[in-house]
Amino acid sequence: QEHLVESGGGSVQDGGSLTLSCAAARYAYVSGCIGWFRRPPGRETEGVARINTRIDTSYYADSVKGRFTISLDNAKKMTYLQMNNLKPEDTAMYICAAYPQASCDERLELAYIYRGQGTQVTVSS
Repeated sequence: QEHLVESGGGSVQDGGSLTLSCAAARYAYVSGCIGWFRRPPGRETEGVARINTRIDTSYYADSVKGRFTISLDNAKKMTYLQMNNLKPEDTAMYICAAYPQASCDERLELAYIYRGQGTQVTVSS
């Protein structure tokens, strides 16, 4: 059974936009903290954004602040990542992940319990 399923990746030009979606199994969504991390080619894994599913508090990497927005649809158990003004350095595999902690303080890429297979985002200059 897949815990989390991502969609919405693709190829865009520098400055373009994409919206990633993450469909979660109920047990993964209600776990407390859900979001995205990414694996860029030749660089370290980076947490991108995460959000507390109960109180809607969100956290962003400095590299994406002001450009990316994470949001929830609680009724559909969906998580979205709106990505605007994309840059070539945003090229990466984007992975939706979650962990059962209400505070959502821990880095997602280190603390996740559930994760998806990922969706590729490629930004060309």
